[in-house]
Amino acid sequence: MELTIILFLFGGLFLGWSLGANDAANVFGTAVGTRMINFRTAAIICSIFVILGSVVSGAGTTETIGKLGEINALPGAFACCIAAGFSVYLMTKAGLPVSTTQAIVGAIVGWNLFTGSQTDYSILSTILATWILCPILAGLIAISIFSLVKKIIMNSKIHILRLDAYTRLALLLAGAFGSYSLGASNIANVMGVFVNISPFTDIKVTSYFTFTSTEQLFLLGGLAIAVGVFTYSKKVMYTVGNDLLKISPLSAFVIVLSHSIVLFLFASEGLSSFLTSINLPSLPLVPVSSSQAIVGGVIGIGLLKGGKEVKWSVAGKISIGWVILPLITMLISMVILYILKNMFDLNVIF
Repeated sequence: MELTIILFLFGGLFLGWSLGANDAANVFGTAVGTRMINFRTAAIICSIFVILGSVVSGAGTTETIGKLGEINALPGAFACCIAAGFSVYLMTKAGLPVSTTQAIVGAIVGWNLFTGSQTDYSILSTILATWILCPILAGLIAISIFSLVKKIIMNSKIHILRLDAYTRLALLLAGAFGSYSLGASNIANVMGVFVNISPFTDIKVTSYFTFTSTEQLFLLGGLAIAVGVFTYSKKVMYTVGNDLLKISPLSAFVIVLSHSIVLFLFASEGLSSFLTSINLPSLPLVPVSSSQAIVGGVIGIGLLKGGKEVKWSVAGKISIGWVILPLITMLISMVILYILKNMFDLNVIF
C-alpha cells in the first residue's frame, strides 16, 4: 500500500478518534457521572462493543451516507474526515457533546459545493429530519421506560443494596448494547466516505468466511474510536452525566437504554427488512447522533420530574453547538479542499 494512501486514511482515523472522545463517551456518561461505574471499566466495555458493532453491523447506515455525496478520490475523503474530526475536537475541548453525524454531513455538503457535485436533497432532508426526531424519540422512550421501571421497583420492594447491585449490572449491559449500537450506527461517519475507494482487498479466511475490504475499514475505524474513548472522553462524560441534570443511578440506566434503542432502530438492517416484509413502515437507515439521543433521554427524565432540575442554559449551549457544527465543518472542508487542490495539486474529485 502506498504511503500516500495510508496518509489519507489517517483522516478517517482522526475522525474515529474524535467520535470516541465525544459521541462514544456518551454511552457511559450517565453511569460514570453517577459514580456507578468507573471510567476505566466503562472505556474497556465501550471499546470492545463499539468495534464489534462497527464490523458486524455497520453496513446499513454507510449506504445512506454514501448517497449524500459520492466521493471518488482519496484526497477528497481525507479532507472531509479531517474537517469533521477537527470540528468535533474543538467542541469536545469545550466539553460539548456534539454529533459526528452532523460534522461529516457538513463536510460532505462542503465537498459537493466545492467540486460542483450534486447533493441528494432527499437523502439530506431525511438525515436532517432524524436530527429532530432522534432526541425527541429518545426522550419519549426514556419517559416510558422510567415510569415502568419505577412502578416495578415500588411493587417488588427490593432491598436497597440489592437494587444498587442490579442497577450497576443493568448499566453495564445497557452500556454494552449502546456501544454496539453506536458502532453499527456511526462507523459510517468515520469510514463511509472511503468505502467506494477502499485501498484494501477482500481476504478469504476460510471457504465460508471472507474478511471484506469494507469490514477492514470498519475495524480500523472501530479501533480509532476505542483510542478516542480512552484518551479524551472523560470531560464529555461528566458534562452529560452531571452538568445537564443531576440524575440517579436508575435514571442513568433508563437514559442509556433509551439511547441504545434509538441508535439500534436507525441502524438495524434486519429490523428494517422485517418491518418492510410485513408492510409496516420502518425508520431510515441513517447514522444518528449518540449525543443527541443521550441529551434527549436526559431531558426526557428531567421533564418527567417537572423540568425544574434541568439546567436549560447548558441544554441551550449544547443545542447551539448542534446548529453551528455542520456549518463550521462545511467551511473547514472547503478550505482544506482548496489547499489540497491548489497548493498540493491533488485531485479531490475524479
